[in-house]
Amino acid sequence: MMPLCVSADTGQHVVLISLDGFRHDYIERHNAKHLNRIAQEGVRASSMTPVYPANTFPNHLSLMTGLLPVHHGIVNNRFYDKTRPANEGYAQYKMGYGAMDSTWITATPLWNLVEFHGMKAATFFWPESDARISGALPTYHYHYAKYADYQQRIDQIIQWLRLPEVARPRFIAGYFSLTDTVGHDEGPLSNETRAAVQKVDELIGQLYDRLQALDLPINLVVVSDHGMTSVDANSFINVESLAIPDTFLVENEGAQLHLYAKAGVSESAIEQEYQRLKMVSQGRYDVLDGPQRALRKMQVDSRTGDLLVEIAPPARFVYSGKSHSSKGGHGYLNTLADMGATFVASGPAFKRGTELPTFSNLEIYPALARVLGIAPVSQIDGKVEVLEAALTL
Repeated sequence: MMPLCVSADTGQHVVLISLDGFRHDYIERHNAKHLNRIAQEGVRASSMTPVYPANTFPNHLSLMTGLLPVHHGIVNNRFYDKTRPANEGYAQYKMGYGAMDSTWITATPLWNLVEFHGMKAATFFWPESDARISGALPTYHYHYAKYADYQQRIDQIIQWLRLPEVARPRFIAGYFSLTDTVGHDEGPLSNETRAAVQKVDELIGQLYDRLQALDLPINLVVVSDHGMTSVDANSFINVESLAIPDTFLVENEGAQLHLYAKAGVSESAIEQEYQRLKMVSQGRYDVLDGPQRALRKMQVDSRTGDLLVEIAPPARFVYSGKSHSSKGGHGYLNTLADMGATFVASGPAFKRGTELPTFSNLEIYPALARVLGIAPVSQIDGKVEVLEAALTL
């Protein structure tokens, strides 16, 4: 974990934009000319590795905390917690539940760190940014609404930055879901996804130009949470066909099944189910053992499940009787090439014309803290040294 450092306010501003599901190669593949221009004027990574699993909520929290999912608490988009009994089972987390109960999140996000250091932060739909973590919220924030106008988000960011210095946020985070939505519906290589990429690219290009017109030291950082790969309905596996006993709660996340043994189930019964699932897998999926889980930083705890079943693309786990029209998916092993995310940054804190090798998204939090001149208040998993070659500070 990264050691704590001393704060030294730099006067810099950071605008961090997440393009959900924007695969690392979309800039070339789908001709995102504005992002390419920003990259040429700043820094770009060949790819950015998401945390495991390559899903939206665990990765947005890792980007914002510098912590692995087992440390910030959001281990998947949905999961159970065996320390929270509920209705003869366990309490379940679903996307956005932090707004109702922020104790699901066990970390300090960057917007809180900024506020703790006496500066203002603003968020426009970043996952869980409306959760009152440690009793605090960003000074400016919006509750998530999937179909909110994208142009409104750009305009609001500019309005925030035009506020007087005493009211102006030094850190702003924004979130666009379009490329993920279309990538799921039509697949990553489709003409529809190309159109979605070019739409958000135009918006980012507009934002970049408007930021440069302001007389402020502003750094634009564009990231994604994960990539996207093609999936094939002919390879899907019905969860019901696995005949998992009702002594386990099952959370299906598409690329993984989390199995939680109910109260009173013995370790030997868990081992027996592990062996049974391995036996009937016939190479279609893998039931992860201890070393495999350790490699994924997804060791057994109250939230990750007693058993973790993993599948590889183009397959997915599905429930019978439900519509499965998706042509694209994610959530798979985070080191697969198609799961690679995007990182592009430009501004006074970043060097020009710099290309970086693949790095983990855990490094974003300490790098942005360095740009803002603020210190983490607790140990993190990211290392600021990874991005130092790209920074001017």
